[in-house]
Amino acid sequence: MSSLRSMSPLPGDGRSVLVVEDEDAFRERLLLSLAQRGFDAVGAPDAAEAIRMAEADSPECALVDLRLGSHSGLEVVRRLRQIDAATRIVVLTGYGSIATALDALRSGAVHYLTKPASLDEIISAFDHDGSPAPAPPPATVPSLDRVEWEHIDRVLLAAGGNITQAAALLGLHRRSLQRKLAKRPDGR
Repeated sequence: MSSLRSMSPLPGDGRSVLVVEDEDAFRERLLLSLAQRGFDAVGAPDAAEAIRMAEADSPECALVDLRLGSHSGLEVVRRLRQIDAATRIVVLTGYGSIATALDALRSGAVHYLTKPASLDEIISAFDHDGSPAPAPPPATVPSLDRVEWEHIDRVLLAAGGNITQAAALLGLHRRSLQRKLAKRPDGR
């Protein structure tokens, strides 16, 4: 008599996945859900721990939050790609933009998703082959606040996280930029 698993394999099929997410509760929910879908899932709360874990045992897949406290998830993407070019990396973010999506893909991610993303979307993204999506998402006009934040985020990323340099590039005083950053839309 064959087992249920052999009749209907789980989507993860035992693949290892590293979830790099600084929000503990969200990371734990993702780990549990991925494990229930057949992945060998482990998590890291920050960039340093993720790199340490990947160097010890390179994952087949990785789900990386774009913002990890004071670090950029893109640093993790680039480092994971250096450790093992075969790792299928998906970037997940609460505040996506075209610029950060392009940066993620250029850094080595195979896909880029915005929160909230369903578990099925995340699993499908691991197997994404780079072809265009079958149907584009509906067009929405972002608010002026969101466009401003995306521009600040893009400049801050280009400045390597250096607030003084980013403020100079934006033509703002450093303290003015710090006040804007304190009011960022994701509440961090």
